[in-house]
Amino acid sequence: MPKTLLAPSILSCDLLRLEAQVAAVERAGADWLHVDIMDGHFVPALSFGPKLVETLRRLTSLPLDVHLMVEDPDRWVEPFIAAGAGGVSFHLEACRHPRRLLRHIRSLGARAGLALNPATPADSLRYLTPELDLVVVMSVDPGFAAQPFLPETLPKLSAVRAGLDAAAGARTACLVEVDGGVGPANAKALVAAGASVLVAGNSIFGQTDPGAALVALRQAAR
Repeated sequence: MPKTLLAPSILSCDLLRLEAQVAAVERAGADWLHVDIMDGHFVPALSFGPKLVETLRRLTSLPLDVHLMVEDPDRWVEPFIAAGAGGVSFHLEACRHPRRLLRHIRSLGARAGLALNPATPADSLRYLTPELDLVVVMSVDPGFAAQPFLPETLPKLSAVRAGLDAAAGARTACLVEVDGGVGPANAKALVAAGASVLVAGNSIFGQTDPGAALVALRQAAR
């Protein structure tokens, strides 16, 4: 069985201790760092810009998984890839021409991802499957850290994975990432449903020892 990738979410870390907390999860075996970008329009909150990604790129060798929760993702893809993002995901709900933008992200040498809000059905991906390297299944309504997991998104996760596997060209190489309310209590069920990447914020950086929390999440996911 392929390794489940763990992507601690910078949104939940203590920014005053950014270097130490990044180093702690890197030592503990984090696979990626997840960076949520929020514009105060597509979601209520504001978060980070390309400068933080530049800083993270200097602090760590981990791949940077940038999640654009913004109204105009076309505007922000190039700045974040230039800053060091290894992958960029944007929301289907925010983009008029998702196929074009997915291809553009790939042309810049980054992993192209598409995120789905909880109310967006899995079959929305049907005609975009050949362009996808990653699907982000939101298991909370996006915009704030430390929200509880929405259990109705678990069957949707399975449907996304099944749709990718059944698509023409068998896009089994496409990763399925779950984001929101992820922790040791539901990690095993999420992996069983088809998740290949677990984004975890509060359950890692909200704990006294983020490194130990990541190890606990890894054990639970097995």
